[in-house]
Order: sequence, then C-alpha cells, then structure tokens
Amino acid sequence: MNISLNTRALPLYVTIGIFLVAYLICWLQFPNMLSTRVIGNLLTDNAYLGIVAVGMTLVILSGGIDLSVGSVIAFSGVFIAVMLRDTGLHPLLVFGILLILTTGFGALMGWLIHWLVMPAFIVTLAGMFLARGGAYLLSIDSVPIQHEFYKTLQSAYWLMPGKGRLTLIGVLMLAVFLVGIIVAHKTRFGTSVFALGGGEATARLMGVRQGRTTVLVYAFSGLMAGLSGIVFSVYTGSGYSLATVGTELTAIACVVIGGTLLTGGAGYMFGTLVGVLTMGLIQTYIVFDGSLSSWWTKIVIGFLLLAFILLQKGLVKLSQKGMVTKV
Repeated sequence: MNISLNTRALPLYVTIGIFLVAYLICWLQFPNMLSTRVIGNLLTDNAYLGIVAVGMTLVILSGGIDLSVGSVIAFSGVFIAVMLRDTGLHPLLVFGILLILTTGFGALMGWLIHWLVMPAFIVTLAGMFLARGGAYLLSIDSVPIQHEFYKTLQSAYWLMPGKGRLTLIGVLMLAVFLVGIIVAHKTRFGTSVFALGGGEATARLMGVRQGRTTVLVYAFSGLMAGLSGIVFSVYTGSGYSLATVGTELTAIACVVIGGTLLTGGAGYMFGTLVGVLTMGLIQTYIVFDGSLSSWWTKIVIGFLLLAFILLQKGLVKLSQKGMVTKV
C-alpha cells in the first residue's frame, strides 16, 4: 500500500499541531495566556534564542552542526560591554565591529571543516572553547551597560491592543526569521544548502560549490550568533562571560522540534520559529502555574526532542521502503 505523504512537511505539521494544542491547553487553564501582554513577552523573552536558531537551522540543513554559538553570544555581550565602558565608541560602531568578528569566526570554522576535512562537531567544539575563553579574557565579572542608546533600545516598543508590548528585539527576531525563510527557501544559496545536506553526491550532481557553501553557512551562523549577542545584551543590559551556557543545545532542540532533519537536507525555517515559540510557551506555562520547577522545561523539551527524532527515523525508514512519497 502506497501512502502519499510529504516526509519533509509532516514533522512541520506535527510541530504546528503540538504548539496549537499546547496553547489551547494553556488557555483553558489560564485564559490570560491569549493576552497581548503574554504574546509580547513570549517574543521578547525568546528573541535572542530565535535569532541564533535561524543560523543553526541553516547549518543543520547543510548537514552540519555549530556548538560555538552559545559561547559566541556570551563573548558578544562582554565585548560590547567592555568596548562601551573603555573606549567611548558609539554602540552602533561596536555592533558593526562585533558582527565582522563573529562572521569571520564562523567563516574560519567553515573553512577548517571543508578544506581540512575536519568534522563540524570537533571544529565548532573548539570554537566554543575559544569564544568562551575570549569572553573570560575580556572580563570574568558581569559588566553593566549604561549607555543612553541602550536605554532607547530597551524602551522602544509598539503598544498592542490589550496593552501588550511588542518590543524592538521581538520585531527584530520576526524580521530575522523572514530573512531566514527567504534565504533558505527562495534563493539559489538556499537550494545549495539543501543539496549539501542531501550528501556530497547530490551536491556534486547539482553543481554545488561545496567549499564556498560551507564557508557561507558557518559565516551566516556566526553572524546570527553575533546579532543574538547584541539582542541578549539589550535584553539583559549587561555582558557576562558565563551567560548562555548550553544555548547551542537549546537552539539545536528548537530546530529539530521545528521539523528539520538532524542529518540535514530537509526542513523548514518556519518550523524553527514554531519550535522556539513552543519552548517559550512551556516556560510561560510554568511561570503561570507557579508550583512547577523550571527544570520541567528541560524534561518536556527532552521528551519532545526524542519524539521528533523517532518520528524522523520512522519517516526515513518508510521512505526507504517506498511507503511514503518524499518531495
């Protein structure tokens, strides 16, 4: 019996279904969950995670992994705080310098992965230690950011009906996801990324320049990690070298829960957005409940992650047996 299923889209549909059912359950128990205040906070609180997850999605679609992003976010925050404290430069100039550094750092890792034929896991693990070490060198203490420009960024928001605040960093996250969707699904570069994730033979048949694509993918991830660091510094108003420990694993979880195949070659950028919002929804529910430990977030995410990996494995086996249609 041949079942006509889209193996790429099915995990996305499951993700959206889980999010809607979870939101319905939350709303039935706490009606205020539908207020614009909660929605605004959901976007603001997860802005930095959503932005870095955009870069991680592209990396995983290419068949790679980037373990350095959490450390790059921490480095970014400390770099900004120290530069503003010690140099007197305008934050916009510091942002520009930082994004050049983090993009170059990502490109270097991509170069090492391709031309030296080194596993992405090892290269980005080294990058994780390097970036975290760089943050420690700059400062081991939390460095407050007191620039007036930061106060302007933090106070910038659009008041939605119901008095919910759609903040600047929340809007930025949505804009970044829009850019990510266009890059991944509407450009030739995105097609090359999917082909690369499908395997070297597929990429070669499609004429993909594998080295160039790999470097650009990790450069993009570095850019997103740097931008996420800027957003995180605006969100917290400080830079701290011990911040965002484990964020790289959280970002990977969001991508996989969003329906992207962990081995690469299949997935949707929009699914990652739903994955980020699902994670944020779980944390919000725990806050509303008041009696649950924050560790329940990790437990629920762990179950969801395992479920999606099993789902992906099952779909791959069905596809190999010709029981589903892969498009």
